Amino acid sequence: MAKLALQNNCLPEYSLVNFVYPKRDRVFNTIDHSNYDFDPSYGYSLTQLLEVESTDAPVDFFSFWQNKYQNALNIPAKPVLTDTGLTLHRQRIFEVTYQSTDSIKIGGWLTLPESGRVERGFIVGHGYGGRDFADTHLPFENSAYLFLCCRGISKSAGKPFSSNPAFHVLHDIDKKDDYILAGCVEDTWLAVSCLLRLFPELSGHIGYLGISFSGGIGALALTCESRIQKAHFNVPSFGQNELRMQLKTTGSANAVQQYAKNHPQVLTTLSYYDAAIAAQYIKIPVHVAAALYDPVVAPPGQFAIYNSLINEKSLFILEAGHAQYSAQKVQEKTLLNQLNQFFHDL
Repeated sequence: MAKLALQNNCLPEYSLVNFVYPKRDRVFNTIDHSNYDFDPSYGYSLTQLLEVESTDAPVDFFSFWQNKYQNALNIPAKPVLTDTGLTLHRQRIFEVTYQSTDSIKIGGWLTLPESGRVERGFIVGHGYGGRDFADTHLPFENSAYLFLCCRGISKSAGKPFSSNPAFHVLHDIDKKDDYILAGCVEDTWLAVSCLLRLFPELSGHIGYLGISFSGGIGALALTCESRIQKAHFNVPSFGQNELRMQLKTTGSANAVQQYAKNHPQVLTTLSYYDAAIAAQYIKIPVHVAAALYDPVVAPPGQFAIYNSLINEKSLFILEAGHAQYSAQKVQEKTLLNQLNQFFHDL
């Protein structure tokens, strides 16, 4: 396993920055490139990635999301818990369902500590591949975790949605108000409502963990969400849609790129679903893990989200995202340790 070069450097323009920055050549020598006919680093240096800016926001960007948020707050989540009888890694595991917008039932899992008090809660998202089960390796003690599955995906699969990311990402993309990503953001807001309905004492002590798909969805949700105190985005998607529509990828953006060739009007919709624009409105501390190399979520989009954050923020640089590499386990362990510190006062 390659040795990890760990540095903790504070730069004056960032309130919190933690760099894990390996040499570029070593990254490329530890990843199998045979599956790609393009460069998943897109030729960007770290300096260039830290300079990627968001596009201009539509004039009604904030009001668009604020109206949806207020409507979501008026919906009773009506959570239903089912005890699975399982206890793994000192976590009791329950299945959970709750009500979201459009009368859609959202499924997922809730885990609780085997003993002791629940002192904080986490909403945990998933990538576009969905979620098969709750994660039980997370290090945050005395925590309730709500692992939601957004509409159309995994435990929330069902008509009229496709669970195939290439089709899911296109559902109602021609309709700005009804695009499926709006529904997924609403599912996230209702997950917070669900958790607070079950544990009202957690008000003021809720965090968010989003990876890939749910990293971008989380950024959009936090444009208005005031009930979450801290958040982490891991290789977040939906950042800087102008670049996202240009950079070759094996991810869901490829489906949008192909569709947009014959339906350019979707670019108007996408301007309201840009996680880098949303990041400008986030008021809470955010920790971002962004990759130098990623064939699924182009790194410039990931860094655009981080760069656009204007409040307290932290950056952890991954050698790669959505790819296997020799230092991966070391970096994952280091990242979890860092997140444990980031959320320690939640």
